[in-house]
Amino acid sequence: MVPDGTDLLPSVTERTLSLLEHLATQVDGVPLARIADELEIPRSACHRLLVDLKRCGYVRQLRDHGDYVLTTKLSGIGLGFLAATGVVDVAQSILDRLAQTSGELVRLAIADGDRLTWVAKAQGAVRGLRYDPDMGMDTTLSCSATGHAWMITMSDERAIELVSRQGFGQPKQFGPNAPTTIKALLGYIHAARKRGFAVIHEVFAPGMTAMAAPVRHRDLPTIGVISIAGPAMRLDEKRMATLGAPLLAAAAEVSAARYASPLFARSAG
Repeated sequence: MVPDGTDLLPSVTERTLSLLEHLATQVDGVPLARIADELEIPRSACHRLLVDLKRCGYVRQLRDHGDYVLTTKLSGIGLGFLAATGVVDVAQSILDRLAQTSGELVRLAIADGDRLTWVAKAQGAVRGLRYDPDMGMDTTLSCSATGHAWMITMSDERAIELVSRQGFGQPKQFGPNAPTTIKALLGYIHAARKRGFAVIHEVFAPGMTAMAAPVRHRDLPTIGVISIAGPAMRLDEKRMATLGAPLLAAAAEVSAARYASPLFARSAG
């Protein structure tokens, strides 16, 4: 053991980040005991982390000695970063047009290293069922059209490496058609490569469909993915076939504007 205890810092950092990521999915708040149990952190250590995060303004309690919930400070940092990169300024009008054409939820995910994160959206549904999941979360590669679209731009070996690292997750968390094996996943990816864009039906969630296309330019690295998602009763196979061309056109338009944003330019190399 290092005398000053610095060997413990990575563990503290990892626990803090996992705690923040966990709270990001618990908008109604969650008690200390449940956080500690689900993250497998000793309750005393978990309490110390929460106290520090509360003191720094990232976490608050809904009542004295009550459930813990994130404040808007962390999201504010993220939004400030996106504003500085110009991503939304570059892409929003393109997303808005595609949302109007499709009548469904359109989202943009940015590739940053080994992560793919949704950063912008446009909602095209004006009535009826609206599909609108949380933003700012990393994409689950194995069972999302966005993940599949990203993986068609890389080798099978690289795709398998990323999914193996992230994991398939629990089948009950996703739709009935979610792949749970490498073979099943590669089937989706190979079909998407031939098509030019990814299509899923009740894979990410029951009753939901989605399609996605990578944002790339020739041999340059892929900078992101544009997706369309909605209820299967509206966004069926026939409808997705008609939206393939507008989706690919939107992805090409974002790619053409890639140097207008520092983040896009950095990703494009």
